[in-house]
Amino acid sequence: MTKLSVNINKIATLRNSRGGNIPNVVQVALDCQQYGADGITVHPRPDQRHIRFEDVFDLQSKVYTEFNIEGNPTPEFITLIKKIRPTQVTLVPDAPDALTSNTGWNTVTQVSFLTDVVNEFQSLGIRTSIFVNADEEMIRGASQIGADRVELYTGPYAQDYPKDREQAMVPFIAAARLAKDLGLGVNAGHDLNLDNLNYLFSCIPWLKEVSIGHSLISDALYMGLEKTIKAYKNCLNPPESTILT
Repeated sequence: MTKLSVNINKIATLRNSRGGNIPNVVQVALDCQQYGADGITVHPRPDQRHIRFEDVFDLQSKVYTEFNIEGNPTPEFITLIKKIRPTQVTLVPDAPDALTSNTGWNTVTQVSFLTDVVNEFQSLGIRTSIFVNADEEMIRGASQIGADRVELYTGPYAQDYPKDREQAMVPFIAAARLAKDLGLGVNAGHDLNLDNLNYLFSCIPWLKEVSIGHSLISDALYMGLEKTIKAYKNCLNPPESTILT
């Protein structure tokens, strides 16, 4: 079963736009779990433009499903993770001024740095995932580093999906198959939505997890949070898959 982890960064963005505590990030996380989300994802950035470090501590005792914390492993981020000890850490190579995540790690040139970080987190019992492009060389690098999983950056898939969804999936199927063969779990995230999620899942039914925030929260403005989460979950439970494992 592919798990749905709801990224609640956009809830914090809305809250921060006015100050105060409306909407309440912790309550939304509780609601998401009650409505069927299999996990909660947050991505605290150094400028704390949305999720703040204090939010992560507030959420620590409230996330009873899986807690996934994304981020660039700066010293401050590493210290945070060591204190929180979430279910999973997803390492993302965000530049401080990046508007949103837009590429994966180079697991070849960054092998030494990433190996040290992964080893440190794994020694604390934290599952580690490395955010990578759908590139077979980067998948092999993640395997050599010793990561538990990779998260495929699906931005290019989402961009090309309206033009030719089969062609858009080609590099992702190859990358996911290689990761599976190397013993890596496969996650996916970025720009996934109700239009393109089911096809991704039907082509890669061994996905462990998808992390979705922007589109899901946007859909919830029209559909309501409970119905939206159910709709996304339905995309991950089709009657049969297009490509067999």
